[in-house]
Amino acid sequence: MSQPAESSSPSAVPAATPLSDVDYQARTRAVLDRIEATVDAWLDGDVIDIDSHRSGGLLELSFPGGSKIILNTQAPLQEIWLAARAGGYHFRFVNGHWLDTRSGVELHQLLSEQASAQGGKALQFTPA
Repeated sequence: MSQPAESSSPSAVPAATPLSDVDYQARTRAVLDRIEATVDAWLDGDVIDIDSHRSGGLLELSFPGGSKIILNTQAPLQEIWLAARAGGYHFRFVNGHWLDTRSGVELHQLLSEQASAQGGKALQFTPA
């Protein structure tokens, strides 16, 4: 397994865009809703059999073969956390995008890479 790329400087990722609690909740709910809808569409279209389970701000994706990707909202930090076989990632909202706090990679790009690796086929998640 490859390890996530480390940023050469923690300041490489811009500061988070301030959000009200209500805005944070609405934005994270929309992200999880879109990811869940994408997985449901793949299941309906017989693309891949990924089971999803949602409980509040936590979305668990179970892949064929038993691996999982877990997305979890972290309201006190205003972040979204992603756990995959390759490791854990934290994303914060910066200028309209959820960016990894270490590498600056966008959430949907990294989720697509991890889901493709764990699903054994090219899978693409896109922001709304």
